[in-house]
Amino acid sequence: MFSSLIQRLQASRERLAAGLARLTGRPSDAAPDMKALEALLLGADLGVGVVDPLMGRVRAAMADPKWTAAASDTLRARVRSLLRDALLEQLRPCEAPLVITSARPFVIMLLGVNGSGKTTTTAKIAERFHRDGRRVLLGAADTFRAAAVEQLQQWGARIGVDVIAQPARADGGAADPAAVAFDSVQAGVARGADVVCIDTAGRLHTKSNLMEELKKVSRVMDKALPGAPHEKLLVLDATVGQNGLAQARQFHDAIGVTGLVITKLDGTARGGIVAAIAQTLKLPIRFVGVGETADDLLDFHADQFVDGLLGEDGARER
Repeated sequence: MFSSLIQRLQASRERLAAGLARLTGRPSDAAPDMKALEALLLGADLGVGVVDPLMGRVRAAMADPKWTAAASDTLRARVRSLLRDALLEQLRPCEAPLVITSARPFVIMLLGVNGSGKTTTTAKIAERFHRDGRRVLLGAADTFRAAAVEQLQQWGARIGVDVIAQPARADGGAADPAAVAFDSVQAGVARGADVVCIDTAGRLHTKSNLMEELKKVSRVMDKALPGAPHEKLLVLDATVGQNGLAQARQFHDAIGVTGLVITKLDGTARGGIVAAIAQTLKLPIRFVGVGETADDLLDFHADQFVDGLLGEDGARER
């Protein structure tokens, strides 16, 4: 897993670690270009909440006589060490892999805007639990996008998991997503499923009527099985950067997100957004997505993520 994360965070690492190397690959008594360093960190989407305290640490370290004590110690190693410590402070409290409780079935509701990778993530989570020997059921409640239902059905056939879906209405309109969610939970109870993963329609987080409908979907699950959904996972696309932070706030305020899945980290140079999200929301990061297959949906581990962001030898340079 560690090697995979190192490899898949290449775009973010090249931007951040290579930038640090350019700025700080000098003798330890050389002063860093503070404006360029700050711009580099903000450009990686680490966020002001992470960058401002970090810059304060760098300035404080520069004022310490020990800063120039060893000529062989590069500024890069010192700045990287400060950056690593700052990131870990933000990320370690968010390191909380998804744990299935005693609820049967354990119902997982997947949320997110269109294009975040929500439907694929729903299927990947189902495949993980299915491979672990659990009885899993999928619910295709993204009824506003016919392709999403078909996509989930294709995944179900591929991994050997049943999918609960409803046909379109006679007038050609979309099936009721709340009804699909209700049926999915009821089917999970009737069939003795261990886990039910329910995909919901992609929402524009700024559209209040759609967010209200999402609340309805959540409420009907509780009617089918008191306490459901037991996990509300928000899927965020790392490539959208700070806009993902705005999405997360809106969804959390509307429905009470219990965990995050951050996808497409392999295709962005803005992986620092993970730290910005952690610093702002302080929600558990359940998974990170670094590729197309189920094996590329990884449990989130702060140390491994930070080493992947800064480079394999980030920890050893401290």
